[in-house]
Amino acid sequence: MRTDVLQNVLEELKSSSADVEASALISSDGLMIASALQQGVDEDRVGAMSAALLSLGDRAARELARGTLESVQLKGERGYVMMTAAGREAVLTVLAKPSAKLGLLLLDVRRASESLSKLI
Repeated sequence: MRTDVLQNVLEELKSSSADVEASALISSDGLMIASALQQGVDEDRVGAMSAALLSLGDRAARELARGTLESVQLKGERGYVMMTAAGREAVLTVLAKPSAKLGLLLLDVRRASESLSKLI
């Protein structure tokens, strides 16, 4: 039942923002908790990469005296990957279109991560 509620938050994020293509809630050790990924996407790979990038981002933020890591953002020719903490033990990973308006996307992602952090 809890997974259904988490899944609903991810689906709501996708439907409320035209720029969001997919999203996933992943434990800090890389295990998939809930997802709204496209068909054919390897959930295990997304989970492992998200955990690795978040860990590296956290270390870089500390080593470079930037404080506590809030998010990791990647931009490729086919769009964005945005990761943000959802509580202490999970990360919300969002895939967005290359034309995404980053300010609005960041706002939507933060709202979703706050909702998810209250549920887990």
